[in-house]
Amino acid sequence: MISLFINEVIYKNYIDEKKSSLLLQGNIIADRVIAYHIDINRSRNGIDHIIKKYSKEIKSRVMIINKKGIVVHDAYEALKDRKLGHWEIKEALKGKSIANEYNLKEYGRTMYVTVPIVLNDQVHGVVFISSSLEDIYRKIQNIMKSYMILSVLCVGITGFISFVFAHVIANPIEKLTDSIKKMYNGNLEQKVEIIGNDELTNLAGAFNMMSTKLSQVDKQRKEFVANVSHELRTPLSAMKLLSESLLHQEKVDPKTYREFFSDIASEVDRLDRIIESLLALVDIDKGKLELDYQVTYVNYLLEKLIRPLKPLADKKQIDIDFVNLEKVQIQLDRIKIQQALTNIINNAIKYTPEGGKIKISLYTEHDEVIIKIQDNGIGIPEESLPYIFERFYRVDKARARKTGGTGLGLAITKQIIELHQGKIEVISQLNKGTTFYIYLPQNIGLNG
Repeated sequence: MISLFINEVIYKNYIDEKKSSLLLQGNIIADRVIAYHIDINRSRNGIDHIIKKYSKEIKSRVMIINKKGIVVHDAYEALKDRKLGHWEIKEALKGKSIANEYNLKEYGRTMYVTVPIVLNDQVHGVVFISSSLEDIYRKIQNIMKSYMILSVLCVGITGFISFVFAHVIANPIEKLTDSIKKMYNGNLEQKVEIIGNDELTNLAGAFNMMSTKLSQVDKQRKEFVANVSHELRTPLSAMKLLSESLLHQEKVDPKTYREFFSDIASEVDRLDRIIESLLALVDIDKGKLELDYQVTYVNYLLEKLIRPLKPLADKKQIDIDFVNLEKVQIQLDRIKIQQALTNIINNAIKYTPEGGKIKISLYTEHDEVIIKIQDNGIGIPEESLPYIFERFYRVDKARARKTGGTGLGLAITKQIIELHQGKIEVISQLNKGTTFYIYLPQNIGLNG
């Protein structure tokens, strides 16, 4: 369809140009004939010279026809004195300039052009031009042939480029699709390598980041489930072992009963603490935990939570010193912050040797409230510091079980502080002590 359209446009342009040119030449010849002699029946030699000259110039047959339709001058000398009855001649004798195209058996495609010879508003005759259009059609055919060759070449080049680009684009997409299918089947550790700097490369980078994150989350999930299972099984196994020991003994001293039941009660308490911690983490993860912001004197809050912990510190002759550097009042969730701070202070008491010291400081810096909890306990190894806020992570698992730790306290603490738009940092040296820094924004809770 495009080829037909182009062919039609080219043909129309060429024919219109030819028609305009012949009509112009016809008018020029008519003017020359009138200027030469009014009576076109006379001065034959002069007019013959004119039409032969123009016939040669425009490569067309030129004839002069009088008012009776008789050929009085013919550039080819073949039709002199013959009468012609063409429709174009009749219209020209009425004063109209006409141009028509014909397909003649003998001469092929031909254009007839007639122009009236007018003087003093009277038609004295007609200039009749007959011009072959075969050269124009051959030219159009050559143009279309070149166009078709060029079109085929363009289609071939376009097809090749499309194939190459399709291959370049399709391969990365196939790799990406294959990796997604593998992830769907449970193999989360997938990487897609796409070299370049385009949208597909960015997509592959985003996919690799997502794959890494999902792999990490899945690993943490498996570790979490394994740790939870272990933590729940440990007190249950201990209770089962203690109860079976009592059942298999026929005569048991009441004192032994009390000791065993005391151990069972201790394991039940431990199991209860684990379940409470797990439920708290589940609420935090699901976003169910809502903070009840209240205007709070942080000084008073710290004094209040230290008070019930002092007996534990006194048993180990640990001195807890609270330094009020300034009075601080902000909005926070008292119960949640108290829970977070209690976890840290309780750990400080557990892992500080007898006769040790714990120093708690409260002050402000810039737009932040800072709570500093420092002890001179056993400290944390440097390699363990990045992991102490992970769930169920213990620096020393045997020691943690001995002290009743669940490995969830610091994870909960970090989540509570972050929910308050704050942050927690830790500095520690083995056998020298540990310092926790808790940062809370002073305008916390004002924006909801």
